[in-house]
Amino acid sequence: MGEATAGSLEGRTAAPPPTEERADRPSAERDFLRQLRSPRRPRLWFEVLLIAVSYWTYSLVRNAVPEQRDQALRNADWIWRAENSLHIAVERTVNHAVDSVTWLIVGMNYYYATLHFVLTIGVLVWLYHWHPGRYAAARLALFATTAVALAGYYLYPLAPPRLMDGVDFVDTVVVHHTWGSMASGNLADVSNQYAAMPSMHIGWSAWCGVTIAALARPVWVRVLGALYPVATLVVIVATANHFLLDAVGGLLCLGFGFAVAYGWYRSSPYALPRHVAGLRAP
Repeated sequence: MGEATAGSLEGRTAAPPPTEERADRPSAERDFLRQLRSPRRPRLWFEVLLIAVSYWTYSLVRNAVPEQRDQALRNADWIWRAENSLHIAVERTVNHAVDSVTWLIVGMNYYYATLHFVLTIGVLVWLYHWHPGRYAAARLALFATTAVALAGYYLYPLAPPRLMDGVDFVDTVVVHHTWGSMASGNLADVSNQYAAMPSMHIGWSAWCGVTIAALARPVWVRVLGALYPVATLVVIVATANHFLLDAVGGLLCLGFGFAVAYGWYRSSPYALPRHVAGLRAP
């Protein structure tokens, strides 16, 4: 009986300890997570596909938000009253002043319709080519900004100033017969007109402006980058597409986007190395 007990104890001590394998797992998981968080060389085909699918999804979701007209108009009235109580309700004054200069307001209509997309894509292309080490983090900030904006469209339907009742805002696209907005004129039926909060014209333009101001070398380019969201703010107000508080909402979304990028990469996108290891500088 004693021999059997000794044999069983000996067999137990001879068994290999299973702790080594378990100890390796957290290390492997940490290495995998660290690899995911490390900037990598962007692949052109993947980025083109990702941006195309993401924008298609954004447009689909944004336009799928139920057009709650009555609630959107009530929210617009509340925003207008709040801005008046804060003495920042300048939208109507700016709208009428700029509308009196035909060439200026027509130019702003086209600015509103085109630059929002063209410059954002242009900055992404510039980052991809000249700052590949920072590209993924900056792109994540932009995508997170856009994603949280979709929640705003669902949770807070808002009519733009030009659709308000009882306030004589000028719908500059309709009056001047330009195609300055997907949510106005003949194209209104293919876009959700009550998704004004937050303003992604401000969210995207501020992302472009911060990126250019932080990374461009020529001082004049950095100055233009800083002025771009300011010009966009004037345009969205002059064309009566947004309230000032919509712009504040866009900036809050951008702050969320940068927080997501910082949390993932443990660094500001612009503090990361310009080039990924192994990439030759252009």
